[in-house]
Amino acid sequence: MVQKKVITYSDDVTGEESDDVTTHTILVDGAGVEIDLSSESHDRLLKELQPYLGAAGARRVRGTVTAGSSTKKRATAVSVGSQDTAQIRSWAKENGFEVNDRGRVPASVREAYEKAHA
Repeated sequence: MVQKKVITYSDDVTGEESDDVTTHTILVDGAGVEIDLSSESHDRLLKELQPYLGAAGARRVRGTVTAGSSTKKRATAVSVGSQDTAQIRSWAKENGFEVNDRGRVPASVREAYEKAHA
C-alpha cells in the first residue's frame, strides 16, 4: 500500500490555494501575527503600509523569526523602510535586471535599488 500526503497552501486573505504562499510575520509594538500570503497579497500589504513604512522618521529594524512547527518556508517580517515593489520593478527593468511582473523581488535587486537611491 502506498500513502500520498498532499499539503495545500492557501492565502489567509483571499482563501485562494497556491504554491506561491509563504508565511509572513507582522510585528506592531512588540506583538505580532503570522499570516500566510500569496506574493500578490504580500505586495498589496506592502503597498498599503508604504505611507507608514516610508515615513521620514521610520527606521529599519531586523529581527529573528523563530520557526514553528510548520514545514512551510518562512519569510522575513515586514520591515520598516520597505520600498514600493512596483517602483523597484520598474527601476530594475530600466537598469537591466531581470524581474518577474509578479512575486517577490529578489533581495539582490532590492539592495541594488536601495544603493542607487541612497
